[in-house]
Amino acid sequence: MLQVRALESKDYKLIKEAEKVITKNYKYGRHHIGAAVRTKSGTIYAAVHVEANVGRITVCGEAMAIGKAISEGDSEFETIVAVAHPHPHEDIDQCWVVTPCGMCRELISDYGEDTDVIIPYKGELVKCNIMELLPEKYGNERE
Repeated sequence: MLQVRALESKDYKLIKEAEKVITKNYKYGRHHIGAAVRTKSGTIYAAVHVEANVGRITVCGEAMAIGKAISEGDSEFETIVAVAHPHPHEDIDQCWVVTPCGMCRELISDYGEDTDVIIPYKGELVKCNIMELLPEKYGNERE
């Protein structure tokens, strides 16, 4: 069973920062996911995903936010979140929180196994440790 915790006010602020960056930079077919990471220093870094015509080289929003933080010398992560922006043809008027894809789960855990992730779970927003979403993580350890 997934071990989840309730969100704190600072988590809602993190979600708002992810919403703000994608709302400002949304472009159909190019940028529809925004992410924000809060480091242990309390600083928030937000970024959008970068879509490519060849899907395999698309870079997720979580990776962009982590890269932005690391580029600024801030590499101890506390919590991360990603949100999706509605497309023009969808009858939705607000962003919503999405879970990280498998590759992002690997990346987030590579840079901090104690990082929390905000996700939708059983109809509500909660946070859990990244390792809860990545059982039996890939690594170079030998049995």
